[in-house]
This record gives sequence, C-alpha cells and structure tokens, in this order.
Amino acid sequence: MSTTDAPKKPRETDDVPVPATLRKSLKNRHIQLIALGGAIGTGLFYGSSESIALAGPSILLAYLVGGLAIFAIVRALSEMSVEDPKAGAFSYYATRYWSKRAGFISGWNYWFNYILVSMVELSVVGSFVNYWFPAIPTWVSAAVFLVIICAANLLGVSKFGEFEFWFAIIKIVAVIAMIIGGLAVIIFVLPTASGVRASFANWFTVGNGFFPNGLMGQNSDGSWTGLLMALVVVMFSFGGTELIGITAGETEDPKTTIPRATNDIIWRILVFYIGALGVIMAVVPWNTIDGKSSPFVQIFDSVGIHAAAGILNFVCLTAVMSVYNSGLYANSRMLYSLAKQGNAPAYLGKLNSRGVPVAGVLTSAAITAIAVVVVFVWPEFAFNYLMSIATIAGIINWTMIMLTEMKFRKVVAAGGAPEDSELAGLSGQEALDAIHFKLPFAKVTPWVVLAFLALVVVLMCFSTSYRIAVIAGVIWLAILFAAYQITQAKR
Repeated sequence: MSTTDAPKKPRETDDVPVPATLRKSLKNRHIQLIALGGAIGTGLFYGSSESIALAGPSILLAYLVGGLAIFAIVRALSEMSVEDPKAGAFSYYATRYWSKRAGFISGWNYWFNYILVSMVELSVVGSFVNYWFPAIPTWVSAAVFLVIICAANLLGVSKFGEFEFWFAIIKIVAVIAMIIGGLAVIIFVLPTASGVRASFANWFTVGNGFFPNGLMGQNSDGSWTGLLMALVVVMFSFGGTELIGITAGETEDPKTTIPRATNDIIWRILVFYIGALGVIMAVVPWNTIDGKSSPFVQIFDSVGIHAAAGILNFVCLTAVMSVYNSGLYANSRMLYSLAKQGNAPAYLGKLNSRGVPVAGVLTSAAITAIAVVVVFVWPEFAFNYLMSIATIAGIINWTMIMLTEMKFRKVVAAGGAPEDSELAGLSGQEALDAIHFKLPFAKVTPWVVLAFLALVVVLMCFSTSYRIAVIAGVIWLAILFAAYQITQAKR
C-alpha cells in the first residue's frame, strides 16, 4: 500500500478512523527533536570518557571530522527521502534503485542492528533503576520498560513522536545546563576540585597539549591511541542520526521538514558534542577523566554540586528508553517495508486502523526480549559477539546508503524517478538539477565518505576490542547473502 496517499484528516491524530495506511502524523517539532535526540545518548554522557582518553583535547577535531561524514550520509539519505518518502527508507531505496538483494541485505542488517542495540539498552536499564531501588531485579526493570515502550508504539506514530519529543527535551536540557554551568565556572573563575583554574587554555597546557597522543601511537602495553583511533569511538556515538530517513514516510511535510532537520545536524554536533566536551576539558583537566564516572558528573562535582550523579542517572535512564523507543519504531517500519518488497513474511506488512504495523512491533519486541534473556544468561557471548555485529552493522548501513544514493541518481538521470515526484518525466542533467534537496558535490562526496568509512574499518583492526567486529562483519554479510539466496530458492 502506498504511503504517500494517506487520506486527509480534519486534525492530525491517530484516533480518527481511516483506512489502514501509514499516517503522516509526525509534525515538524517531532522530526526536529527526533533528529536532535538521536545524536545524544549514553555514548555522549559516559562513552566520551573513552574517546577523551584516546585523543585528549584533539578529540574535538575527531568529532568535527566524524560529524561531517555523518552529515554527508544523512544528506544522501534525505535526498532520496524528500523525493520519495517511504517507510523503510534505505531498504526501500536499495530495492527500488539498486536490486532486491540490496534491499534485503540493507533492511535485515538495519533491523538486526537495532535489535542488538535495543538488547544492550534494555539489559542495562536495570542498573539505572537500581541506583534508587537496589532491591528490584534487573530483569524486572527490563521487562517493565519493554512493555511500556511496546505499548507506546502500538498507540500510533504521533504518540511515538510525543514520547521522543519529551525524551529529547530532557537530554537537551541536561547538556545545555552542563555547558552553561561550565561557562559560568570559566567566566567567574570559580574554584574547582582539581585546583586547576578553569580555562580554555587548558586544552593546550594540560597533559602534553592539544595532541597528547599524536595522530596515532602505541602504548607500552601494545594498545593504540591517538586522534585516528578516537575516530572509531566517535563514529559509533553518532549511530541513530539516520532515523530521520525512517520517519519520512510518516511526516506531514517531508519536503520542508526533512531538509530542515538534516541541515541542523551540523550545529547539533558543534553544540552538543564539540561545545559540551570543549567546556568539560576547560573545567576538568582531560587527563583526570578516567571513565570511573561520567565527565558530566565530574564537571558538577568539581564545583560542589554533588547531586549531579542522581540527575545524570535520570537523564541516562530516559536516554536508554529513547533509544529503545526509536529502535522499536524503526524496526517495525523496516519489517513493514521488507514485507512490501517481498523480502519478509507478508503478515509483517499489515497495518491496524491506527496505521501501526502491529505485527512488526510485536515481532521486534519479542525478538528483543529473547535477546535480552541471552544477555542475562550468557553476558560474555552477548557483549563480545552480538555487539560486534551491531558495531559493524552501522558501517554496513552507512555504506549502503552512500552506494544507494549513487544508484538513485543514475535511475533519476535515466528518467526513472518516482511517478508522484516532481522529477517524473525528466531525465539527464535536467532531472538531476531538479532534485529538491541535493547532496552537496554529489559526484565526489559519496566516494570521499566511502573512503572514510573504509579507513574506520582499517582502524578498527588495530583495536583488540573492535577487531572482532570486523571479523564478525564479514561473517554477518555472508549470512545475509546466503539467507537471500535461500529465500529466493524457496520461492
């Protein structure tokens, strides 16, 4: 069923009875906050310690370079989403403009990736709950939040948008409060716990300067550090920003909303990553950030605000719920799209009267629940092997987006644009020039991004914790190729 011919309703709500079709109920404010919240997670609040330890203050450059790459990837996806807004985004586009095999691999790779990410998020939610209620078993917390988020997704896409809107607001307020608090410490020269005067000059004077570990170097224990190694950690902290493309099929006005949300990615990265970490390293000497607690807690502790740990625990709890909420939404729409392509069982392509792919929601939730059980029973297996696949699956996903964008342009130039697009009937350079939201320097940008992603994979091979992900990625792709051939043979 087309996702572009949804009936007009007197008001945007999922409660008005209309024929079963995806609802275009996500408003501009939803998309803006979904895009913004997707870039802020526990990776920023806690994971930034690892990247700072690897590169010191030069981590700011790593976030800038990685941010530009992510911006190009989302721009490539948005170019297609604006012209052809459909559920399933990259899986649909890979099928439509490349091949059915490409759509199968892209869709199932993304679905499984979010299953594993959701698995990890739900498995750690208990640790945040135990901060206040240590007697509650962690599996109970996981089960309760799984049911709550699943119920929210079944209510309709506008309800999902509201949940994400408020989840994002909480995270944004937390980061902005930290930035303002840190700037106050610097401007008013307030005393800090470290005894080092807060100043942006600390980037260059503390711990061997701005590039303490150079571009890349080896420690005495054989591990690698430096700016390049930090790129690996940085790139995976940006996972989730591509959710903008998934929402295109249920957005009120994708031609206006998607470009605005996409273009804002750059300033989000500048403010919420580079700005936040820059302020942190000006107040807290970077070489004292050891990962035992969040840098965000350290910056408040340094000026005597000891309630920060409890506040950040609440923020991280909402961040985990946000990730699972987004993951369940994305996975249900991906299964819906795969079913419409013939790459998944037909029952996953059915919608209820609210326009929700119920089977996709419940199936994804059930598989996630099984995965969470695996974490509790075999934690070492889950975190060492399953998360390795999730790690490399992000690279595979971004790579397929860039390759699909190039295929998309070839099809458009050949006169194969969607019939309901303004490009219909055009061909050659005229069609390419008429693309509403173009990827900048489209002849070169995809190749630059692909080369950058290849560099990240090579760098992963230098890290013992990421090396297994590269091996798992090769095996994972082989499994997907084999699965496609088997399903086609059965048909």
